[in-house]
Amino acid sequence: MSAVGLPLSLLFALCGAGSALGWFVSERRNPGLLAWFGSLAALAALWASSVVLFAGGTFQQTLWTIRSLGTLTISLDRLSAWFLLLGAVVVLASSVFSASYLKRYLGHYNLRAFSAGYLLLFASITWILIADDVLGFLLAWEAMSILSYLLVNFEHQREGTREAGYLMLAMGEAGFVAVEVILLFLAVRAGTLEFSSLKAGAVGLGVGMRWAVFLLTFFGFGVKAGLVPVNSWLPRAHPAAPANVSAILSGVILNLGLYGIIRINLDLLPVSLSGAGIILMVIGAISALVGILYATTETDLKALLAHSSIENIGIVGIGLGAGIIFSTHGKPVLGGMAFVAAFYHMMNHSIYKGLLFLGAGVVDDRAGTRNLDKLGGLIHRMPYTAVAFLVGALAISAIPPLNGFTSEWLTLQVLLRSAELPSTTLRLVFALCGAGLALTAALAVTCFVKAFAMGFLGVSRSDRAAEAIEARRSALAPMALLALLCVLLGVAPTYVIPAMNRELRPIINSQAVDGLVPPFFRATSANGQLPPSFLEDFHNLGAQTGSRLLPGRGLVVLARGSQKNPVIFAMSPSYSIVAFALFLAVTWVVANRATRKRRVTRNELWAGGIPRLLPEMSYTATGFSNPVRVVFEAVFRPHLIEDTRETVSVHFRTAIHRRRENIYLVDRLFFHPVGDAVVWFAKLLAGMHHGRLQAYVAYTFGFLVLILLLFRLS
Repeated sequence: MSAVGLPLSLLFALCGAGSALGWFVSERRNPGLLAWFGSLAALAALWASSVVLFAGGTFQQTLWTIRSLGTLTISLDRLSAWFLLLGAVVVLASSVFSASYLKRYLGHYNLRAFSAGYLLLFASITWILIADDVLGFLLAWEAMSILSYLLVNFEHQREGTREAGYLMLAMGEAGFVAVEVILLFLAVRAGTLEFSSLKAGAVGLGVGMRWAVFLLTFFGFGVKAGLVPVNSWLPRAHPAAPANVSAILSGVILNLGLYGIIRINLDLLPVSLSGAGIILMVIGAISALVGILYATTETDLKALLAHSSIENIGIVGIGLGAGIIFSTHGKPVLGGMAFVAAFYHMMNHSIYKGLLFLGAGVVDDRAGTRNLDKLGGLIHRMPYTAVAFLVGALAISAIPPLNGFTSEWLTLQVLLRSAELPSTTLRLVFALCGAGLALTAALAVTCFVKAFAMGFLGVSRSDRAAEAIEARRSALAPMALLALLCVLLGVAPTYVIPAMNRELRPIINSQAVDGLVPPFFRATSANGQLPPSFLEDFHNLGAQTGSRLLPGRGLVVLARGSQKNPVIFAMSPSYSIVAFALFLAVTWVVANRATRKRRVTRNELWAGGIPRLLPEMSYTATGFSNPVRVVFEAVFRPHLIEDTRETVSVHFRTAIHRRRENIYLVDRLFFHPVGDAVVWFAKLLAGMHHGRLQAYVAYTFGFLVLILLLFRLS
């Protein structure tokens, strides 16, 4: 057995054995069993993907041959290994987290069924990534969709859970039908089910058929990715699911939607449609802006994170669309940079969103609520959880030097290179998407300042929050791991980008890395890797600092330009973290010396004559986000469902009750009109059923005449 086949076989064996064994052990032991088998399966996936990515291993296995349809195979190439690596990291953290988290469900729900569904879900995710034929891919995709639905619907006794799960399943199946139609069409055209044959046969596809493939797969896989306008299920399903499932939904399954779009439209079909890139960019920008607007005004912590997932997947879509446009206009280096930014952000989102969902699960478990208006003060009761959540909040807010900053900064800088495109229309699209991305980044900071400040700072606004206790080590350890990855991926991009460029060679042009991370540590005037004047200027600026201590290409990320303008943009999170540390140290020394001779006294808090600040006096999440709600009221358009006033007399009121309901933008603009049209058409058809025989005969006669006319015209 090969070096890749062995860990993959071990992965499926562990998932199968764990899901079966869970039925024979007590429910009290099921969380521990899931944690062990899920963690070992994730480690096996890390092993297999690492062999392919970093050791140059290959894997392809023939399963069986179907007469006249071809051979069914599985394989793990660099593209699928990349997605498997990201999924394995999130599943590893979620599995360890489950050991303590799932105990909250003992005596209420069936943990045996949950353990089986969880492990089989990971097996189906892996099978999607290694499937090398249409049949295996579609069967694995359907299994993943059904298992996701069952896990989201786990807390089926809670209000709204079953509706959320059904909506996710229904929308996913609609997308699956679109994908199935186009893949089966390509398979029939190629005369085989194998992806390699589909790729060879796709060369002769015309422009119209390429557009059909793109639009159907973009819609079908876009549902699972959570892109506007087919994302209504996502903000409903995440709050309904357990926290460990939410982490997998956001950090792994959303990536599968992107994987489908990339595999079909960038790998099996060579990139040739600039218009497809425009659609991907525009939809990505709209998704990012809509997602962060709703996230900023949410008070439910998991719903906030769900809307934020829409935002981050939209940012990835912007990068992928920009890469397609640059590639189709003869700018392979810029296209490679855009793809690097997109994949980097996809990786970052998986890490910090997994961390934040696990943190939200701990808060819900310990404080008894996810409502930010009822939280507060948790940093005193749960300091380790607070620190981990803070790292995730800073990372997702794109605060340097954490990982979210690196990928968002790269994406924005790549968009600024639109000046090199020949078309004014394209430059305008890039400018609008760049402006949308900048607004999205600003709102993201507002959103997660609210999430952390209202959840962990201030005073507790409920009794359960005031009595919360720190999570167990099995919950803190995976959060610590993901927080550490957020830091490492942020401060060491010059090591991540070349590795990513090498491993994603089916998508990213190999020239991109030299234009993005110049090999300062390796370049000399003798070997000619960089122009002498360019090399001398940056050596004088300290670009080779640490070359004798650190391996790699250097510590500066920049975009190389022309001879007249050699640097378009540059940054170095590695240097910035040292600068931040020195700045904090100097600030501490100055502050310490300035206050050394002063006597510090502590007194009770005073608030307008009241000796203690009451929770009712503190700022709430609703109040914090109200300016955003007011400014963007045209987007939210809340529906007033209650407006009552209790009065003693004309001039004296005791209470005003006003309750508004937000109708989701996508539902209001897309699904409600479609639903109304279907109802109208159904009523029209219902009116035809009146019981008069003569009318029915007339219907039949008219239909026959129509058929004859159509045959006559053809």
